[in-house]
Amino acid sequence: MKKQTKTILVVAILVVVAGIFIYPRLDLFVTKEASKAPGTQGPQGPGKAIPVNVVEVRPERLENNLNITGTIIPNETVNLRSEISGLVERISFKEGEFVKRGTPLLYLNDDELKAQYDRLDYTKKLYESQENRQKQLLEREAISQEEYDISLNQFNTNLADLRLVEAQLNKTVIRAPFDGVLGLRQISEGSVIGTSDVIASIVNIDPIKIEFSIPERYANQVKLGSKIIFSNDGSSKEREGTVYAYEPTIDAATRTLRLRAESQNKDRAFLPGMFVRIRYTLGIEENALMVPAESVIPELSGYKVYIANLENKAEERIVSIGTRTESRVQILDGLKEGDLVLSTGILQVRTGSPLEVTKTN
Repeated sequence: MKKQTKTILVVAILVVVAGIFIYPRLDLFVTKEASKAPGTQGPQGPGKAIPVNVVEVRPERLENNLNITGTIIPNETVNLRSEISGLVERISFKEGEFVKRGTPLLYLNDDELKAQYDRLDYTKKLYESQENRQKQLLEREAISQEEYDISLNQFNTNLADLRLVEAQLNKTVIRAPFDGVLGLRQISEGSVIGTSDVIASIVNIDPIKIEFSIPERYANQVKLGSKIIFSNDGSSKEREGTVYAYEPTIDAATRTLRLRAESQNKDRAFLPGMFVRIRYTLGIEENALMVPAESVIPELSGYKVYIANLENKAEERIVSIGTRTESRVQILDGLKEGDLVLSTGILQVRTGSPLEVTKTN
């Protein structure tokens, strides 16, 4: 009895152990068979379409804009100084005043120069009469040619001295060199100034100039007469300027090309030294093919995109790119008008993957 009981227990234990190992394998086998049965498909099966958004490629106008910063500089600017030393006798301008070219601004004391001029003017009359008499005597051969030449030389020397003093007298009056706005005065009446003393500044700010730099890779696209749009924090209104000159060399330190543009400034809204934001149009293409930047996949050999073909399956295209904007990329080669370029699901698809297409444009 005991032996039979022991045998039964051993058999029962073996059956339980066998069930533990064999049953799960039977269930896995059944699952695999079921998955292979016709008409069934797993949740990630190869036949399931991937939902994607696509953009239809259409020709459109592309402005190749360069967004940079620049500085306002005056059309003309000068620190007014005297060419001679002297006592300031009268100041005839007001600070911040607009003046025309040639307007007298400051007078220096000219008493000594006027006295010299008067003395030379009297002497001129004497030498002139002497020269006339000597000329008449020479015609009658009463004097030699040498005597007449001495008289003529004295007269000409006197004229030269007279012109010299006259030029110095002109320098006692400081005039505006061009139309402009005067700055703050640095001297007062009664002060003695030298040639290094600044009287005031004068600035012409209509038109104004905009100075800016662009990376050297765009240097060959610069054209005189091209337009810029600029603005600053003080005014939301945008202004237009025209590029009129640029440096003939690249700055070796910054690898940039320096340009200058010009713009009207009748309301004086822009002042020299202001910081401005600039949109510089390097070129315009009327029929550019553009795609979203996220659609372009970089590779070692270049770039590629995925399109949805007529069978709604993914198809890989190798492309050449051109101008980039903030959110889009120009396609130069590899796509044609009407192609449906994937803008989502790019990492999940492979060539031939079935797609569930939603057009976004």
